[in-house]
Amino acid sequence: MLDRLMGLEVFAKVAASGSLSSAARAMGMSQTMVTKHVAALEARLGVKLFHRTTRRLSITEAGRNYLESSERILAEIETADAAVAADRLEARGLLRLNAPVSFGARQIAPLLPEFAARHPLVGVELGLNDRLVDLADEGWDLAIRIGSLSNSSLIARRIAPCRTIVCAAPSYLEARGVPRKVADLTDHNCLGYTLSQRARFDRWVFGARGDVSVQVSGNLRANNGDALRAAAVAGQGLIYQPTFIVADDLRSGSLVALPLDQPTAALDGVYAVYLPDRHPAAKLRAFIDFFATRFLPEPPWDRGIVARTT
Repeated sequence: MLDRLMGLEVFAKVAASGSLSSAARAMGMSQTMVTKHVAALEARLGVKLFHRTTRRLSITEAGRNYLESSERILAEIETADAAVAADRLEARGLLRLNAPVSFGARQIAPLLPEFAARHPLVGVELGLNDRLVDLADEGWDLAIRIGSLSNSSLIARRIAPCRTIVCAAPSYLEARGVPRKVADLTDHNCLGYTLSQRARFDRWVFGARGDVSVQVSGNLRANNGDALRAAAVAGQGLIYQPTFIVADDLRSGSLVALPLDQPTAALDGVYAVYLPDRHPAAKLRAFIDFFATRFLPEPPWDRGIVARTT
C-alpha cells in the first residue's frame, strides 16, 4: 500500500507544477511512481483529480477542492514537524515531573525558581508521591527514583548519591541512652519506614554490602520519611533515613547521628528516569543536567555531615 501522506505530497506537487514529469524530478522519484501515487489517490477517493491528454494535464474541479484541503494538511504537518524539531533543540514546553514526596519538596522544589530563570520557556508540573508511577500510562516526562532500580526499559541517569543515617533527638538519647552497636538497637524504640527497598520496617540493614541486619521494633511506622523525622525530632525514637531528609536537623542539633559499629547501608543513588528516546526533548535534558550539576559529586545536603554519616 502506498503511503497516504506521500500521496498528498505528490498530488500537491503535480498540481503546482502542472506535469507528472516535473513533479517526479522535483521529488526525486520516477514518473512511474508519481503516476502510481496519483492513481492510488484517485482510486481511494473515487474521483478524477486531473484531466490527462497526450499534450497537457489539468486539475479537475474535484481536484481543486481537494488541493485546498491537502495544502492545509501538509502545512499543519510541516508546522508540527518544525515544532517537534525545535523542542529537541530548545528547552521549552511543559515538563511533567514526578518525585518522591520528601525529596521533591526538600531538594527539587527549592531549586525550581533558579531552573525557571535559566529556562524561561519551560514550565514544570511537579507531582509528589511515594508510589512507583507509570510514566507512559500517566503521562509523566520524567520521574525521580531513589535506590536500586528494577530492570525496565526506562533510561536512567544518576543525579545524586543517597547516604543514610541512624539518628535521634538529644532528649531521647538522654532518656534511653546512646546505642553503640547495631545489636543495641533491639533495646530502643525504632521508628519504621514501611516503603524501604532493602529491609522491612522491623529489620534494619547495615554494612557496605547490606549483609548485617538487626531485628528492631517501635511504636510508630510510616510510609513517609518526613513523618518519621518529625516524630524523632520530638523525641519519640530512633530513625534510619536518607541524609537528604535529616541533614538540616543534624546541623541544628535537633537530631544527633549515632556512631554505630557498622556503617549504614547507602542506597544506590537518586536517579532521573524517562522513557526510551534516541533524541530526548531539550527540556528533559536541561532539567537533568541542571540538577546533576548541583547534586554531584557531593549534594548540598551532605556537606559538612558526610564524615559522621557513613
